[in-house]
Amino acid sequence: MSDSNRVIIFDTTLRDGEQSPGASMTRDEKLRIAKQLEKMRVDVIEAGFAIASPGDFESVKAIADTIKDSTICSLSRALDADIDRAGEALANANSGRIHTFIATSPIHMEYKLQMSPEKVVEQAVYAVKRARNLIDDVEFSLEDASRSQLDFMCEIIEKVIDAGARTINIPDTVGYAVPEEFGATIAQLIQRIPNADKAIFSVHCHNDLGLAVANSLSAVNAGARQVECTINGLGERAGNASLEEFVMALRTRHDILGLETAVDATQIVPASRLISSVTGFPVQPNKAIVGANAFAHESGIHQDGMLKHPETYEIMTAQSVGWNANKMVLGKHSGRAAFRSRMEELGTSFATDAELNSAFGRFKELADKKHEIFDEDLVALVSDARAIASSEHFKLVSLSVTSQTGETPLAQLTVDVDGTEQQAQAEGSGPVDATFKAIESIADSGSSLQLYSVNAITEGTDSQGEVTVRLENAGRIVNGLGADTDIIIASAKAYIHALNMLATNVEKAHPQV
Repeated sequence: MSDSNRVIIFDTTLRDGEQSPGASMTRDEKLRIAKQLEKMRVDVIEAGFAIASPGDFESVKAIADTIKDSTICSLSRALDADIDRAGEALANANSGRIHTFIATSPIHMEYKLQMSPEKVVEQAVYAVKRARNLIDDVEFSLEDASRSQLDFMCEIIEKVIDAGARTINIPDTVGYAVPEEFGATIAQLIQRIPNADKAIFSVHCHNDLGLAVANSLSAVNAGARQVECTINGLGERAGNASLEEFVMALRTRHDILGLETAVDATQIVPASRLISSVTGFPVQPNKAIVGANAFAHESGIHQDGMLKHPETYEIMTAQSVGWNANKMVLGKHSGRAAFRSRMEELGTSFATDAELNSAFGRFKELADKKHEIFDEDLVALVSDARAIASSEHFKLVSLSVTSQTGETPLAQLTVDVDGTEQQAQAEGSGPVDATFKAIESIADSGSSLQLYSVNAITEGTDSQGEVTVRLENAGRIVNGLGADTDIIIASAKAYIHALNMLATNVEKAHPQV
């Protein structure tokens, strides 16, 4: 792979992906994901927005201190405090990058920034120089580039490259661009800017019109050599360009594009499962590459063709992206060593023997309910265990639900509230509704239920159900997660997890506010 045909993969799941409503992650969850991204050989990991909150700072710092094989990046506005905080978080990084940005479209400059174009250029140059005093690797982004004027973009890019920016990002911030137009813009910028050869051009495409991957492909075809993307296309509004779709498009259509990445594609599905489990955002079955139906064939004609030759209906193999790869089935007779080994392969390590023993005990409990335990079960088990471990205010002690034909469902439960057990019962239109009403009669949170989602983790009627509960309270949105072979218990766990997240009252600042 030569530098001229290599595309740098910049993963922003931990930053832009986390801006999806309810997708906030803990420091430990971010670190688990970062290790999986490193294992997948992602070039750059945007770990967060260091100044947004103390939690974001600690997450960026922990990832920068731990990850060695990927460049760790922190976002910052073109402001002194932002840049300095990013530099502080990245101080111990083996390879660090400050990613600073300012808006360049007329509508953003006039209404959001309330700055003249001249002042925007001045601020951009100043920010890049300040960042370069802290770190060698600086990226500069023109927010809302797809609605910015070409001449102005040429001016500001030339000056920030002179100031020391070595990566120039052209974001389609609002998902406004179409492929032919976006590719032409990239080509013109590279052609017109005198010092364009001193920087790598990057793109960051949003999916508001469903064109994020197409726009990214058009951009690299026009000369861009970094693409900013997320696992499962996670991101605010309609999301970002999907890493798995972009990477596999380059690999599958190498005959046309002639471009490559360093990504280990066999780690794509494990990464997708981890992100889905941590955020509680299930992957739609027909999602390209990582959806449950992505390699399923029901049509008789398709099945006949597949039996005769797989390439009749498959343009890539399921194994090439991590389906059924490195599969170890664990059961009730599996030992602690096998459990620990498999968890480490899945990106989860245990800091102490007590933590290992606790997780192994939960694994044994699950093994008594379920004959075979797969990787998906283990990922969900750890996410569920850590959700419970973080639950300090409310804890589910017991739950009994009665539901029968012709009768109103009734839920009776006991919840530990700061060490004191409280009991409640409630009727509802169904067993889940009754359970939530009983919990709420104790919590009295005043929250509104925005989303209730159930996802079967594996096949079979003994599969664990993974439940996501999204609550909104006074403008704050959180996702609670719960997993169990009993859907009602999983639902109760998820609701209580969401309540505990609300109880922590940790506000996350939006990076572009």
